[in-house]
Amino acid sequence: MSPGLSLRSNPGLQLANAFGVFPELNAGHNWRILRAARFIASPQEAVRTMELPKTQKPKVLIVDDDEQTRRLLIDVLGNLYDCSDASSAEEALAALSRETFDLVISDVDMAGMSRLELVSHVHSSSPDTVVVMISGNYKEQLETLLQQRTAEVDWLAYYDTATQLPNRALFEDRLEQAVAIAKATDQSLGVLFISLDQFKKVNDSLGHGPGDILLREFAERLKSCINEFDTVARFGSDEFALLRTQIEDTNDVIETIASLSQMLRFSFDLSGHELFATASVGVSLFPFDGQDCETLLKNAGAALYKAKKSGGANYQFYTADMNELATRRLALETSLRRAIQNEEFLLHYQPQVSVDSLAITGVEALVRWQHPQLGLVSPAEFIPLAEDTGLIVPIGEWVLRTACLQARRWRDQGFAPIRIAVNISARQFHDRDLAQTVIRILEETDLPPNCLALELTESSIMQNADFAAGMLRRLKSMGINILIDDFGTGFSSLASLKRLPIDALKIDQSFVRDATTDQDDAALVMAIITLAHNLRLKVIAEGVETEDQLRFLQLLRCDQIQGGFFSKPLPADSLVSLFDSHTDFSGKEAQETQK
Repeated sequence: MSPGLSLRSNPGLQLANAFGVFPELNAGHNWRILRAARFIASPQEAVRTMELPKTQKPKVLIVDDDEQTRRLLIDVLGNLYDCSDASSAEEALAALSRETFDLVISDVDMAGMSRLELVSHVHSSSPDTVVVMISGNYKEQLETLLQQRTAEVDWLAYYDTATQLPNRALFEDRLEQAVAIAKATDQSLGVLFISLDQFKKVNDSLGHGPGDILLREFAERLKSCINEFDTVARFGSDEFALLRTQIEDTNDVIETIASLSQMLRFSFDLSGHELFATASVGVSLFPFDGQDCETLLKNAGAALYKAKKSGGANYQFYTADMNELATRRLALETSLRRAIQNEEFLLHYQPQVSVDSLAITGVEALVRWQHPQLGLVSPAEFIPLAEDTGLIVPIGEWVLRTACLQARRWRDQGFAPIRIAVNISARQFHDRDLAQTVIRILEETDLPPNCLALELTESSIMQNADFAAGMLRRLKSMGINILIDDFGTGFSSLASLKRLPIDALKIDQSFVRDATTDQDDAALVMAIITLAHNLRLKVIAEGVETEDQLRFLQLLRCDQIQGGFFSKPLPADSLVSLFDSHTDFSGKEAQETQK
């Protein structure tokens, strides 16, 4: 290399050297022409060998009369370099007159100005710019790469990258063909919508990496359940679709679902985490449930919704009333979003009372939705919908703030401090900003932390026990009370229960309801109370409706009860009368809460 050409002093030469080219110099004119010694295939490798300033990208001008070639080079180099392009030598010179480039990459075989003329003009206008000429087999390599990129784009248009399965577009195309063949040959076919029940929990608790592993392994198991004439595709998130052709009757579809269930008996290994998964399936059949692709897909989706609504891990065939259910759900979701904006929610409060004295020890805040047309909508209907759509997070924050404001209002009215319990959904709990949200609301409402209790279900805690332990310790350190709601319906282990910083267990009402008539339920209630007391935890029994249930719980030394026997959930104003009539409220229990 000529002494006048220093790699350290010329970014263009550094670029050219990194790309594996060498200078061909004409001493008389000091032209700097660089011929490509190898094709630019690894920009990342080029950057590793360069000593360019990191404050800005090197500027590259790409000159070629073929637009696809220019686009390809920009695609290859654009992430690392500041690329511009020109379709002719004349256009390139115009660009060079406006700004300076470190490197010019040009095709040798363009019409018009020759390569030597181009280099001469470049040197005149920008002496430090280096020119790389691409010719011969390098153009062929570019064309090969262009063909590969085109094939990749075509593949991405019809396949899912995570699972390598066909995507919705390809599935719908095959379904249309299958329907046409079935009509011509008087055959039946089935469309199955399949949802992986645990996918959202895996993503929320373990992260997207293990979630992707689950999707890929599930896809492989799905493929093993079909024959060469069928199609399985991923529609997005946790939903898959399966096309069964040439079926005789519903038994053929049921056999496919049974094969899938058999495959799910084996656990999934998600980067060291073992998971047993289940799936929900919705089925529509041609020609009974639709005569075209769109109708079959819509009805299979409605059947899937019914399967998930039934608790998951089951299958449902489409029936005519499902469309009405799906339409109502869509309308309800729209109304629910509007309800958040219009603040259509209100809170009722149900007392928690001492088993011995029936003194009020606290209240639980329960959200209600006052729909402008439908009236009061049952929480059993809109809470699961809010969970599915993520709307439970803003709703939950509203409930927490409103409940804390009410507790503060009662205190300002002269009532003794009372602990107010608020339910925290699984989505809220796994939000890493939860602790900050709680702190902010307590500060806004000026409510002491020991007047707040957070109720969480076993299942929300056990999604990620390590995360749960850390979050609960943080909340507990503020002085907030922690209650495990619906205890006995989840899958918490004794080891997990022992290391969690909790204050009380709430026995689910399904056990309390028949405890006085069913020996098994009575034994379960007795075991839970004994376990809790041995761990120095309080026990609150939910759903106490009769005096017999109260006496049974008194006999077992249960600490508190909640249910219709004492009071149904009431608006805040109505609850005040109970405060007045139960004078023990300002006694020992209230003093303990205030400490």
